Amino acid sequence: MTGITHHIPDELLIAYAAGSLTKAFSLVVAAHVSMCDECRARLGAHETLGGALLDDMPVTEVSSDLKGRLFDALDDPVALEQRYDRSGIFPAPVMEALGGLPPKWKPLGLGVRQMILDHDRSGSVRLLYIPGGQGVPDHGHNGLELTMVLQGAFRDETGRFGVGDVEVADGDLEHEPIAEDGPACICLAATDASLRFRSFVPRLLQPIFRI
Repeated sequence: MTGITHHIPDELLIAYAAGSLTKAFSLVVAAHVSMCDECRARLGAHETLGGALLDDMPVTEVSSDLKGRLFDALDDPVALEQRYDRSGIFPAPVMEALGGLPPKWKPLGLGVRQMILDHDRSGSVRLLYIPGGQGVPDHGHNGLELTMVLQGAFRDETGRFGVGDVEVADGDLEHEPIAEDGPACICLAATDASLRFRSFVPRLLQPIFRI
C-alpha cells in the first residue's frame, strides 16, 4: 500500500520476528506489515538474519529416544486453523482477532466507541471508532502505545496519521489525537500499560473502559 509515512520501528520488527513481542503489539505489527511493502521487506530481512544466526549456533546432540518421539509426532493429525482474508477496512490479522465477525462496538462517550480484542497482564489491544472532528482526551503514557489507522485519519502534536500509518507513543509523549473531519477514524490500538489522562472524568471511567 502506498502513502504510508509512519512505520514500525526496527526494534519492534526484530522482536516480532523473534517471537518475543506481546500478543497485543504483535497484532498491530501483523496488520501493518500486511499493508506496508517497506515494513514487510524489512521484516523479511530480520527473519533471514535470524535464520542465519541460528545456522551458526553450535550443534547440540540429542538422544535417539527424543529423535524417535519427534518423528512419531510428525504423523499426528493436525487441525487446520481457520484462515481469514481482508474484509473492508480490516486487514486479515484483525479479521482473525474478530473471528470473522463485524466489530461489537461499546460506547465510551461523545460518539467514541471501542471493542477490546484482547486484554491480559502483558497489555491490551482494541479497535477505536472516533467520529470525524472528535478527539480522544489529552493523555500521556505509562508504557508503550501503538496506534494504527484503518480508516480516516487523525492529527496530534506529532503530525498527521492516515490509513496504514502507525503512531508509536511512549512516556515522553502527551497528546490529544483529533480525528479529521469526514469519515470516522477507526484505529487499532495496543498498549502495555494504562494511559495517564489529565481530566478527572476520563480518569474516573478508566477502570470501567480498561484503557
